[in-house]
Amino acid sequence: MEATSQETAFRSVSKALRFVDQEVLANAFLDYEERKVDKSGCISFMGKKYEVGLSFIGRKIQVIYDPAGITEVTIEFEGHPSWKAREMFIGERAGKRPALPDHLLPETADSSRLLRGAERKHEE
Repeated sequence: MEATSQETAFRSVSKALRFVDQEVLANAFLDYEERKVDKSGCISFMGKKYEVGLSFIGRKIQVIYDPAGITEVTIEFEGHPSWKAREMFIGERAGKRPALPDHLLPETADSSRLLRGAERKHEE
């Protein structure tokens, strides 16, 4: 089997191979999107919530992420160092509001003190 010209060229180089740093290589393939921070200091990204910070309310930030896993994303905003934001976990206490107990429910009124007073005044 004959060696290909690419293999021959590769083997003919006498310099030591330089490998790219793994972090640099991983960062080269990250995606990014722009998001606007809501009034609670959070962003919605791919159906999940991430807390960004109250000082960024109403501003547009860059979300840098690895499409293979979005549990943690990198946030960038001009003039600030980049930082990591983790997916928010919203527990059971932040779920749907439970029904009010019976004693706190609004009651229908049988009569009105204001109307009774007005009727008395009218009769006088």
